[in-house]
Amino acid sequence: MTDKISKDPAAAPAGPTPPGVPYEAIKAIPVRHYGRWVSGVVVVVLLGWLVYAFSQGDVVWDTVWDKVFDPSVIDGMWNTIIISIASMALGLVLGIIFAVMRLSKNPVTGAVAWLYIWFFRGTPVYVQLLVWFNLSLIFQYINLGPIYKNETVDVMTPFMVALLGLGLNEGAYMAEIVRAGIQSVDEGQTEAAHALGMSQTKTMGRIVLPQAMRVIVPPTGNEFINMLKTSSLVSAVQYTELLRASSNIGNTAGAVMEMLFVASIWYLALTSVFSVGQYYLERRFARGSTRNLPPTPWQRVKTNLTTFKRSPEASA
Repeated sequence: MTDKISKDPAAAPAGPTPPGVPYEAIKAIPVRHYGRWVSGVVVVVLLGWLVYAFSQGDVVWDTVWDKVFDPSVIDGMWNTIIISIASMALGLVLGIIFAVMRLSKNPVTGAVAWLYIWFFRGTPVYVQLLVWFNLSLIFQYINLGPIYKNETVDVMTPFMVALLGLGLNEGAYMAEIVRAGIQSVDEGQTEAAHALGMSQTKTMGRIVLPQAMRVIVPPTGNEFINMLKTSSLVSAVQYTELLRASSNIGNTAGAVMEMLFVASIWYLALTSVFSVGQYYLERRFARGSTRNLPPTPWQRVKTNLTTFKRSPEASA
């Protein structure tokens, strides 16, 4: 007497399927996600309503497209890039210095670093810019003894005010980012370097900081993207960056809102370009910490395109 093979998977024997008996085809029934469709339709309708509202508003869109590449706007855009890079470089240098000072066992340097971070993180950057801009009301001269002496008004140019205001403020935030990166490195790395006879400076520069970059780079990229937008505040100290250049044209031509849209277009373009650069920089420093690097945007596009092509096995 032969046993009948049940088609029910739950009643199937635990052992291997006897030869010659075909496997039963599995019928997969996709789960319906009606909520996703409803939410998607609602979002599309709201976006369409928003676009329609702006299209019907009292905005001269021809002026927007005509002024996007205005020479004054382009000069302001380059000034925005210059002050953002310079301020970020100053902030990064100060961040490394004060992070090392705060982690030092010297109580004096640790206290000074903590005081610097506490002050510049606790006061608005706009207030700091105004303080530097009006510094001549307190000090008529900047006197460094035999090294340098000049009137404060001549020293505190709009570029110098913007650099000090943004750079010193950014240094406080970068100090905390660098400190977190340094503390993420295992202490055994430092002990091994000291056992090999390396000094504290060499250990920090050659062992700790290179490994800490994997933790430091992502928030640093975010800080630079934020710096591009925060640089618009320096228009208050007479520095002609993107927002001030656009506002000057808008006030003269009577197209205030149109020029604000122009400035927004350029800010979106700059942040998008530097966001792509941040992605590839993070991907580079991720080598050695992850086995499989995240795919690049082009690799993602190729993957999505190939999903529409059926394999020969599936079509057979």
